[in-house]
Amino acid sequence: MKIKRILLITIITSAFIFCVNLLGGFTFLENKTYDFRTKITASNSTSEELFVILIDQNSLDWASEQMNWSWPWPRSAYGDIVNFFNLANSKAVTFDVIFSEDSIYGKEDDENFAKACKDFGKVVQIQFYDSASNNPEIPVTSISKIDSNSALQGNINSIPDSDSIIRRCRLFYNRNNEEFPTLASSTFIVGSENFSKDNFKSTEEYKHLKKIKTDKDNSVLLKYKKGLESYIPYSASDILQSYYAIQKGEEPILYPEDFTDSYIFFGYYAPGLFDICSTPLSSTYPGVGVHITLLDNILQNEFIHKSHIILNLFLILFTAFITTFLIQFFERKFGIKRTILFSSLFIIILILSYLTICFYAFRLGLWLPFVSILFSIILSYTITFFVSYNTEGKQKRYIKEAFKQYLSPVVIEQLILNPDKLKLGGERREISIFFSDIQGFTSISEKLSPEKLTEFLNVYLSKITDIILESGGTIDKYEGDAIIAFWNAPTEISNHAQRAIETAIKCQKEIQKNKNELQKICNTEIKTRIGINTGFAVVGNMGSSKRFDYTMLGDSVNLASRLEGINKQFGLYTLCSEETKLQAEKFGSKLIFVEIAKVQVVGKSIAVKIFNPMQKEDYTANKLLWNKFEEGRNFFYQGEIEKAKLCFKSIAQELPVAQKYFEKCNSTKLPVEENLKGIWIATEK
Repeated sequence: MKIKRILLITIITSAFIFCVNLLGGFTFLENKTYDFRTKITASNSTSEELFVILIDQNSLDWASEQMNWSWPWPRSAYGDIVNFFNLANSKAVTFDVIFSEDSIYGKEDDENFAKACKDFGKVVQIQFYDSASNNPEIPVTSISKIDSNSALQGNINSIPDSDSIIRRCRLFYNRNNEEFPTLASSTFIVGSENFSKDNFKSTEEYKHLKKIKTDKDNSVLLKYKKGLESYIPYSASDILQSYYAIQKGEEPILYPEDFTDSYIFFGYYAPGLFDICSTPLSSTYPGVGVHITLLDNILQNEFIHKSHIILNLFLILFTAFITTFLIQFFERKFGIKRTILFSSLFIIILILSYLTICFYAFRLGLWLPFVSILFSIILSYTITFFVSYNTEGKQKRYIKEAFKQYLSPVVIEQLILNPDKLKLGGERREISIFFSDIQGFTSISEKLSPEKLTEFLNVYLSKITDIILESGGTIDKYEGDAIIAFWNAPTEISNHAQRAIETAIKCQKEIQKNKNELQKICNTEIKTRIGINTGFAVVGNMGSSKRFDYTMLGDSVNLASRLEGINKQFGLYTLCSEETKLQAEKFGSKLIFVEIAKVQVVGKSIAVKIFNPMQKEDYTANKLLWNKFEEGRNFFYQGEIEKAKLCFKSIAQELPVAQKYFEKCNSTKLPVEENLKGIWIATEK
């Protein structure tokens, strides 16, 4: 493996991606992933100390019908809301409302509201800088009477990103070397037990805020909840009705003690009244929700923090390295085609795994980069394949072109991946072996012209070869019409027996399917005998030092050859050994295996069981015949030849193998010797 190349590609890719990231090239897309993560991970888990009071449509309807208030409401109503929470001994009441003009209800109305604020001493009003005003350096605040009686003024200047979405909010707003707590920070500070308007910077709450890690502009990334509804908002009309009921000594709708030691946010939520902004959750999110979210994050110490630049660099390096390394590894082991498949699958798994980590980390408050990592994977993937194609790729294409006329594609791939195999030598390995031969081919070939014979063999061999290669088999050689193949070498295939036997069935089906085409060429019906055995053999490159073939040797190979030939003695066309049957069934083959005989093949002293494999539907169509055959076969095994003969005779016309057994019974000398009971001795190869 080219370690230097892997490291070089990793460094080049990582350096480029890291620089683009530093220059903000991924910021827009990364922000969009922030939005997506927010939507997926947002929860309803809000601080129990935080309550939201809203003027909604129900409040407006109640005020109009019960109090004869038109819009805007009298400021004394806001004062009564403050008085209710004064009774509750709440920590703070914050108004996300600007009272920038005198009340239309008169001077006394403003004074009532201001007095309520002063009496409570923990009311927060807003301020902001309007760049479109005539005096952009002077903050916009409520009228002096209300403003001067507030505990603090919280700044509400927002800091949307380039796409106008608010993902961050300041803890403090700095302008002209002066620091202003923002609305949420002011609320948190005012809630202090030892709060003092003149010396609020000495409170523990203020000191806590200063310790929170922020960006250069004092901003933090917000961890949004699912929506403003997560904070269980109360209607302003319910608060007022409860306060008026308490004044009259009646039962209130809401009890003040339910809001003790709580932070209260007041805002508008009726259609046409509240300001809207774009957040990761919605493009029409109530503006007050941003400040409520920040206070909730402060109270629960839940913020989103960007991962450190060193961690980002490590992630870029790691993903670039692992992508490059595994592509090189796959290419060395499997070749280019399967490398593309495996590496693409790996890339998908890697991206999905990292995406899962990103979501989990985000839920815990860590914003890991995703877009830069995605580009790191894609770029290293592309560069690695480009380099491989223009270096090893040329050499591999040359080898393929040189050997494609002589070796199977599988063997060629093995040579490409392991050039050391281009030398003599073999290994002992369990394989499944396939021998096939056309019935009566000698007489067929004698009747055909050389051109017709060539045409026939090309068509026939191509169809059978394609099926074998598609199943992962290796073509050993062609001997005229005969095809010799095997599975589990040079590449390992665990279910090689299943593949071999099912390939044999497919070959027989293909021959049957194309019988008219083949018969048209050779003027006779084509039938092929196939024998399959599974066992250990020596496989490898065999021959001379200058010319050799990838082939196999051993008793298992000889037995497969004998099984192909012995089909003739049973009137069958596909036979396999017991070992092939057992292994095929072990890996889930659905074929039916009918035991045909215990055969002592030529050159062997020990009998082996042989089986006729067939598809279930073919077996079912002749099940009664096969049941009768098995009855006769069992009699034959027991040496009861006369009983066997009667069974076979009854089905000899329908089942060729029964006819062969009937003939065998007629030629068997009685009584059968004990050591020969049930043994079919093959008389020819």
